[in-house]
Amino acid sequence: MKISRDARNKYELNDFKFTERGNIEFEGDTHLVRLFVQKLNQKKDLINYPELAVRIGEFNGMALMYEIKKYLLELYRHETKNDLLILELFDYLKDKVGDLKLDKAIHSLIEEFPPEKVYQEEVNIEEFLKEEVNGVGNKIHFVDEFIALWFGNSNPSYSPFIELFDDESLEKRTAYREIIDEITNFFEEKTRFGPNNQNLIEMLTEPAIKYPHSIREQLEYIHENWGELVGKYLFKILVAIDIIREEELLRGLGPGKSEAYDYDAFELENYTLDKEWMPKVVMIAKNVYVWMNQLSLTYEKDISHLNEIPDEELDQLKEWGFTGLWLIGLWERSQASKTIKRWCGNPEAEASAYSTYDYNIAYDLGGYEAYKNLKERAIARGIRLACDMVPNHTGIVSKWLKEHPDWYVSLPYSPFPSYTFSGENLSDDPNIGIYLEDKYFSRTDAAVTFKHVDFRSGEEKYIYHGNDGTSFPWNDTAQLNFLNPEVREAVIKTILHVSKMFPIIRFDAAMTLTRKHYQRLWFPEPGTGGAIPSRAEQGISKDEFYKLMPQEFWREVVDKINEENPDTLLLAEAFWLLEGFFVRTLGMHRVYNSAFMNMLRDEDNAMYRLVLKNTLQFDPEILKRFVNFMNNPDEETAIKQFGDSGKYFGVCLMMITMPGLPMFGHGQIEGFHEKYGMEYRRPYWDEKINLDLLQHHEKVIFPIMKKRYLFANADNFLLYDFWSGNMVNEDVFAYSNRVNTERALIIYHNKYAETKGFIKNSVGFAVKQKNDKIQAQKTIIEGLKLPKEGYCIFKDYMTGLEYIRRNQDLHDQGLYLELQAFQCFSFMDFQIVNDNEFFHYAQLYDLLGGRGVHNINETLHEIIYQPLLESFKKIVNINSFKNLLETQKTEFILESTTKKLKIFLAEVKKYSSSNKDVTKIEKDIQIKLNTLLQLHHGFTHLDLSVKMKNTLANILPKSEFEWGIVISWVFIHQLGRVISEKNYELKSRSLFDEWRLSKYIANTLNVLSIKKDEKDLEVGSIIKLMVSLQNWAKLIDFSEKNLYEIFQSFFRDPEIQVYLKVNRYHNLLWYSAEQFATFTRWIWITAVIDKIANSKNNASKELNNLLTFYQRIEEIAKNSKYQVTKFLDDLQNIS
Repeated sequence: MKISRDARNKYELNDFKFTERGNIEFEGDTHLVRLFVQKLNQKKDLINYPELAVRIGEFNGMALMYEIKKYLLELYRHETKNDLLILELFDYLKDKVGDLKLDKAIHSLIEEFPPEKVYQEEVNIEEFLKEEVNGVGNKIHFVDEFIALWFGNSNPSYSPFIELFDDESLEKRTAYREIIDEITNFFEEKTRFGPNNQNLIEMLTEPAIKYPHSIREQLEYIHENWGELVGKYLFKILVAIDIIREEELLRGLGPGKSEAYDYDAFELENYTLDKEWMPKVVMIAKNVYVWMNQLSLTYEKDISHLNEIPDEELDQLKEWGFTGLWLIGLWERSQASKTIKRWCGNPEAEASAYSTYDYNIAYDLGGYEAYKNLKERAIARGIRLACDMVPNHTGIVSKWLKEHPDWYVSLPYSPFPSYTFSGENLSDDPNIGIYLEDKYFSRTDAAVTFKHVDFRSGEEKYIYHGNDGTSFPWNDTAQLNFLNPEVREAVIKTILHVSKMFPIIRFDAAMTLTRKHYQRLWFPEPGTGGAIPSRAEQGISKDEFYKLMPQEFWREVVDKINEENPDTLLLAEAFWLLEGFFVRTLGMHRVYNSAFMNMLRDEDNAMYRLVLKNTLQFDPEILKRFVNFMNNPDEETAIKQFGDSGKYFGVCLMMITMPGLPMFGHGQIEGFHEKYGMEYRRPYWDEKINLDLLQHHEKVIFPIMKKRYLFANADNFLLYDFWSGNMVNEDVFAYSNRVNTERALIIYHNKYAETKGFIKNSVGFAVKQKNDKIQAQKTIIEGLKLPKEGYCIFKDYMTGLEYIRRNQDLHDQGLYLELQAFQCFSFMDFQIVNDNEFFHYAQLYDLLGGRGVHNINETLHEIIYQPLLESFKKIVNINSFKNLLETQKTEFILESTTKKLKIFLAEVKKYSSSNKDVTKIEKDIQIKLNTLLQLHHGFTHLDLSVKMKNTLANILPKSEFEWGIVISWVFIHQLGRVISEKNYELKSRSLFDEWRLSKYIANTLNVLSIKKDEKDLEVGSIIKLMVSLQNWAKLIDFSEKNLYEIFQSFFRDPEIQVYLKVNRYHNLLWYSAEQFATFTRWIWITAVIDKIANSKNNASKELNNLLTFYQRIEEIAKNSKYQVTKFLDDLQNIS
């Protein structure tokens, strides 16, 4: 890793070994990284600004990635057999950048990031550049240092450490940026590299591009995708990820019965290309008035305008993974609709959301400014607002109907003589009369028209209500006449207006405006009958109809949007087997897939698999265009249709992992049963959130939903047959998808039954070839892009279990599964691994026998470190603890323990590659163990006052559980001495982490814990601090000044800050009283044991001072009211 001259000077880093090129390389040594980070933190004001602390985990991850990329550069040279690569690069840069600019940049690079000899002033820059290594000048060797420097500065997740390798000055003063660009160009002409066959520079920067703000996720990406290249680093990567995670822990009417889609008669292909963000949309619907009423109750204040929707709600949607928010009912509504609803018996009714007055944001929602505020806050969180557009009709009283009554489908006479219109006038315009047919109110008829009167001229029109022919007319609407070109133009202009406000538009009842169905409904061909009463007589021929409507209205809309506002996602609510036509021919981005909800709800699984198979065999691209949902405003709620357990979550998993756009309904996540009418201002049922349902979404659904990019497209989507015996089980949905080397395999059994079988071959799918297409199939190995060799490891996101399978078995037999009723799997995080000379993965595979485990790397770790861990378990176990604590005569017990300790230390030597004689370490551990047992049995032999004995009694462990902590600490606190006496405390801590001994200690102690406060104790964290700080008391000279310095160092330590829960509130730094008391008690226990064990004479005097200081610290902590600065000030000022 490159470190600048300024950083080396500022942080006084001369104690660390730098390479000849002036870089620091840790080689995966977390202990060395700890020392380095400690050095950095010593120079920071962490008492007042703890947020500036450098965290070991992320710094270690960054350092490891630097080494991995350096290794891959060397591997590239080796595999391409190009030892002259660096010379070629130098000549290329000379040619492209120029000698003078290149020389100046190299000179400046060396000046700011000096090689070791230059930094130590053994040679100057000019002398260094004249030197050669293996016959190649340093000037040439140094050009690839530009790459290393740029990798650090171009990775956003490295920003906390940027002062160490900041290239800003270099970029301002030299051609550094031009050099970097030309280096990328240079490798563009070279051999491709890596799992995705990329330009070397692009490949090495891919983790940072995919996960720009997370070192952990970059490491996980490298582990999952580069495993075959960086095998020697895999365990180091896992350890690095574990350390980071540890730090993170601390700190309209439906279509009726669905049919399988048949695509035989479809017209030409004319898709609209998606913008980059569109495939990743996951949308949730909210009935806006109902939602704001619910928010008012939740937040106990009036929320009635869009700008008043709390940020917390948007934050919650973002956290869950939603990127689209569909607000139902935003536009100004026809007040006549409200009147009708209230006449019909609901005194609180609002106008229907689909009875629009015009396309301005409703005044009582706060109007345009309130909408703008909400939009800005939503987009800042990555959430795009969606709205409805109702092109088919307007409200029964609307702006257009007042100004252009001739724009509507109408007759100059009543279509049925029996109609009477003697009721009240619904119009708010004194020049116009609007009358519903009388029998509507007696519910004895549902008239297809209403009466329109122009009082100025006396003209009467009988205007048709909006109608899709499937049920009753929509009595608060007026049907537009799309054979009138002025109407089409006006609607398109309105859509353009809406598109400037909303990036996602849902077109209500869009199928009614296709030429085929608009003619069928309103101007049917002679002889075909009419779907709407009285319209058959208004029929015209298809030729005449096509002259009046020369092209598909929706194609006009799509083309106009693509021309004027292409960053708009168009979504069509369409049924009647028009799904493929809308997206493939008319060019809509997305279309409703009602078969998903209907068929899966009814467990008509064979039919829905037929839908998928027909679609794949015709054109898989259509799958990506589906909107999949579990309820729609016109349908029953999701919980009523699917329940709230296995079946619900299985179908929900399919919804978020199938290609297309997943859409959640209002109240679906909360488990609400009430179906909200379009006229509702509030919910009428007093429902409580189904917490189990919501929390299970948060646990299993939303983490998968955040990987939407993996499922959104259909390019690599495959649907598999599940063979049970000699037949396909149509109740099992099994499919895979893939983006490069990131893979997913989803399985769901949509039946109350049990089954078992194999997944091996996909169903057929179309592959386009110029002007033709062929049918193809793939195996599961091909679909997941797995090699035949080695093993694959993957995780089920539904249960958290991880599995291993032999790739050859997947190739030969497929994947075997046993499925319970409504059981589902979501297999992701696939890793390809090859076995080593010890056959560790073969052992793991045989051990698990197909079972899943919560952490496969833990299981593999147990296999690799089995001899060491077994020897450790023989000294750290319940029986060992009880024998030590219960036996008064300890000689025999200690002798038996010593034998086990010798075996453990022998394994420690083997796994740490040490040849050191551990006799002294063994003896020191025995002495401390003996001291511990003496204290356990009593301390009358100590010459202490009664007060001090009481203090000592309060400090020492009170239970077998607590004594177990101390015994465990004694056994492991000197492990680092097996490697080196220098800084052995931190090395012991590193080995404790690397071998994951905390897990075994915690499991043992949990059996002994009987009190709640014991069960809540963070055993691993305590022992780590006891190990790291085991020699702290050796620094005490029993002066207050000295104690102040020690506690100041504690509060500077980032790890201790986290444990003490140091936080800033009202510009003051606070720490946790409980954590502080626990911390001081346990480090004092180590000090007591150390003082007694190492005392040549009577330890009473030193113990007396130690215990006196403990009392003083307790008192100062209490008086400081747990404020960091006040505690230290009080400690410094005591006399």
